[in-house]
Amino acid sequence: MNRINQKLQEDKKLISIYFTAGYPNLNDTTTIIKNLEKSGVDMIEIGLPFSDPLADGPTIQASSTQALKNGMTTEVLFNQLQDIRKSVSIPLIIMGYFNPILQYGIEAFCKRCQEIGIDGLILPDLPVDVFVEQYKATFEKYGLINVFLITPQTSDERIRYIDSVSNGFIYMVSSASTTGAKLGFGVEQTNYFKRIADLNLNNPQIVGFGISNHKTFNQATQYAKGAIIGSAFVKFIKKSPLDNIENFIPTISIG
Repeated sequence: MNRINQKLQEDKKLISIYFTAGYPNLNDTTTIIKNLEKSGVDMIEIGLPFSDPLADGPTIQASSTQALKNGMTTEVLFNQLQDIRKSVSIPLIIMGYFNPILQYGIEAFCKRCQEIGIDGLILPDLPVDVFVEQYKATFEKYGLINVFLITPQTSDERIRYIDSVSNGFIYMVSSASTTGAKLGFGVEQTNYFKRIADLNLNNPQIVGFGISNHKTFNQATQYAKGAIIGSAFVKFIKKSPLDNIENFIPTISIG
């Protein structure tokens, strides 16, 4: 069974952390992953930096720009992760944009993911219809889960279709804006979380965008299986030594 599916079966609210590979420094990637697992994180999203990250807010955009300047590429990331499964057991997901993967070669990319132990991909700019028609078989061949995003504007019909072709979790974007930390969620977003929960989908939902503290984590997971923290963690590693990562997680899960 895929590690993502195993983790989703656990009777707890999950914390997934996003960070940009190659940031703050090119060779920080594996250190961050190992320290996150030690801190009790449930899943990790490894951001593959891209020059035009449309869904990302200013914090993650800036980290992508710096990572690219540092020399991060798809091949560099794969080389960094070559032995990661010797020391890390939690689910690892690569989140990025479709163009670098297309340039690398879809099947070659998926094959390398399988070889190093990547469990899934999140590609915000790959339409679900295109995925199903052209790439689903390849992803399945290499044991990769493709995670789709939904927003408050996504229709119930579309959400049910996404649910029908998913095999993991659905990434529930908290708002229509780009990524970024928020102090709290309003009534409109809470109603959205409840609306999705009431659809009784087959795949659990994990909320992303705007999770930055204990309050927003609790609000997001009231109706969902877990939450993803990105911008708040990227800000943390910019100003704190990487061996202090264990101090970040309690600010989310405990408050």
